[in-house]
Amino acid sequence: MHVVFSSCDAAQKWQLGIQDPASPLLEGMISFHNYLMFFLTFIGIFVCYILYYCIINYNFISNKTPNIFAHISVLEIIWTILPAFILILIAIPSFSLLYSLDELIDPSLTLKIIGHQWYWSYEYSDFISNSVGSLNYDSYMLAASDLTKGAFRLLEVDNRVVLPINTHIRLLVTASDVIHSWAVPSLGIKIDAVPGRLSQGFVFIKRQGVFYGQCSEICGINHGFMPIVVKSVKKAAFERWIIRKVNA
Repeated sequence: MHVVFSSCDAAQKWQLGIQDPASPLLEGMISFHNYLMFFLTFIGIFVCYILYYCIINYNFISNKTPNIFAHISVLEIIWTILPAFILILIAIPSFSLLYSLDELIDPSLTLKIIGHQWYWSYEYSDFISNSVGSLNYDSYMLAASDLTKGAFRLLEVDNRVVLPINTHIRLLVTASDVIHSWAVPSLGIKIDAVPGRLSQGFVFIKRQGVFYGQCSEICGINHGFMPIVVKSVKKAAFERWIIRKVNA
């Protein structure tokens, strides 16, 4: 029996967890999240226990004559050193994750992303089209009347971003009018698009798929209608797509 597992690459009803990772960036974020939850659970249970213990044992009914506490040096040393030690355990993987998010390995492909009110423009800076110079196109949200069966309402676009898998890709993000934010949860990407400023990021997609995102900065009346769709394909399929676009 052959079992096929489908990845969660778009938001689902009543979803509480994170979407399935398609890049090492999101894998690192999920790993750090799970690591951090251990400390949060331990601290939460401990604090609730202390509160419960104090409420039960230090009230007027059970303790009519309160004790007079003196200075307890050992206890103060413990509750000072222990939190500091926990913070160190959290900081070490946090710093390594932050460093990996900012690290830009020698890219094989550059994608320039420009935010407009209210659509996205994409430019493949490494390729030249016969008709328009640098290879670029606009991406608008599809109207409900244009959707095909199975497409996501308010998330599907007329021109998807096509990127190859297993490739180091540099992302250059800016805006032409107001601040936008290019965010794709499955890739662990969220880069602000600021007018007059070129923000840089990178992505390495590990598997084929279609990944959905939206503008994550309140950019005006149609802020909720700036979807992002990234389609990852094999390198050979990406090369064929680029050739068709260049020769168009």
